[in-house]
Amino acid sequence: MTTANKPTALIVIFGATGDLAKRKLFPSIYRLFQKEKMGNFAVVGVARRPLTEEEFQANVKDSVTTFAGATENIDEFASHFYYHSHDVTNEASYIKLREMAESLDEQYELSGNRIFYLAMAPEFFGTIAEQLKAQNLTETKGYKRLVIEKPFGTSFDSAQILNDKIRTAFSEDEIYRIDHYLGKEMVQNIEVIRFSNALFEPLWNSRYISNIQVTSSEVLGVEERGRYYETSGALRDMVQNHLMQMVALLAMEPPIRLETEEIRSEKVRALRSLRPLKKDEVGQYFVRGQYDEGVVDGETLPAYRNEHMVDPNSNTETFVAGKLMIDNFRWAGVPFYIRTGKRMEAKSTRIVVQFKDIPMNLYYKPNETLNPNLLVIHIQPEEGITLHLNAKKSGKNIETQPVQLAYSSSKVDRINTPEAYEKLLFDSMRGDATNFTHWDEVALSWKFVDTISEVWENTKETSFPNYPAGSTGPKSADQLLEEDGNFWWHIDKFEPNC
Repeated sequence: MTTANKPTALIVIFGATGDLAKRKLFPSIYRLFQKEKMGNFAVVGVARRPLTEEEFQANVKDSVTTFAGATENIDEFASHFYYHSHDVTNEASYIKLREMAESLDEQYELSGNRIFYLAMAPEFFGTIAEQLKAQNLTETKGYKRLVIEKPFGTSFDSAQILNDKIRTAFSEDEIYRIDHYLGKEMVQNIEVIRFSNALFEPLWNSRYISNIQVTSSEVLGVEERGRYYETSGALRDMVQNHLMQMVALLAMEPPIRLETEEIRSEKVRALRSLRPLKKDEVGQYFVRGQYDEGVVDGETLPAYRNEHMVDPNSNTETFVAGKLMIDNFRWAGVPFYIRTGKRMEAKSTRIVVQFKDIPMNLYYKPNETLNPNLLVIHIQPEEGITLHLNAKKSGKNIETQPVQLAYSSSKVDRINTPEAYEKLLFDSMRGDATNFTHWDEVALSWKFVDTISEVWENTKETSFPNYPAGSTGPKSADQLLEEDGNFWWHIDKFEPNC
């Protein structure tokens, strides 16, 4: 790639002293720098804390050393970073920021290209966008883009208000709503698996698929995020964004072309096909849980209600399991089961596609189990694909045994696999919004989730806490599938014989 073809930009990071910038953004920009994917660039760190430029650059170098595990060219890299102590409500502070941006644009020959990354509390998103417009920071000869972290609102109404504020300064095609799951290699592989394999696409429908399960579990609790989690819960924190996005990718129709608008359009169509829930139906389709004290590896872990900044009588869910029905021609009658929780048995994000049994299986014998065919997409911590089949056992008798065909990108090309934030930052510089969330997707997800939120917020869950730390979740999650004659597949890692 010649220098002329590499994207250039001034990247302004609001919340530059926060955990996200330290753990993800600075290391990701460094990896792009080391791989020579960027042209000229400069970064302005914006935060309330008073820091000198030298102190900020030292923080950047410490971040890269710690989280990228590298020091090569680190001084040259850090020299591109500048700091602005900033009050997001102070107009004068934005004027100083504009002057700094104009100076750096000229110094680094950035052609007026500007990315504003909001890595801070979402209540400031609207204020910042309006001030960027009012103080002429968006008046530039190059492109301007706003990159926003989740949560994008806490309900449809709040998301609508936030979107209206942001749209006064940026058009929809200039707004990049990050869902870091969409930057993960195996999530992006969902489309490739589906649309480039004659083995799967003809079978990707209700005629051949029994059910699809999407699980995202964590072994950690809320840690120091108790205050945030009390207002969020697993439903808003995980289901409304990450899990709904994966369901949309699994359920969407093939796009006409592999272009941003076409792919987004098909995801929106899939979300529009979600069967809406009435309030009295929520209990039939969704269950919630909250973790209790538990012993893991000899260590006693606290209950959610005993965590820092958590209400001792909290009604907040740390676990959600649900059944989504997509009422269109392709998916009629096929349940999409989703599940997410904290303090679970294992850290794992995976998708299990269970195919239907054939009408008459010649190898089925009474009192013996013949496993269904499964396609498992492992997203994290391992990345790969496993296809579960039945094959003949060695020997004279015709007996079957389950076998797995597996591909692990963690083992094959992990060293060359870009991290989610690295890829998404690069996409934002290139102007590729395919793996970012469109407003229509956000709105439809919130409208679906809001009904569940309203019911749960107005109903005290008397069973909380209802699952011990280190378990697979509450019994009600298993019962949800048992009512359909199904069960959760616990496939957390590649088997030894894969």
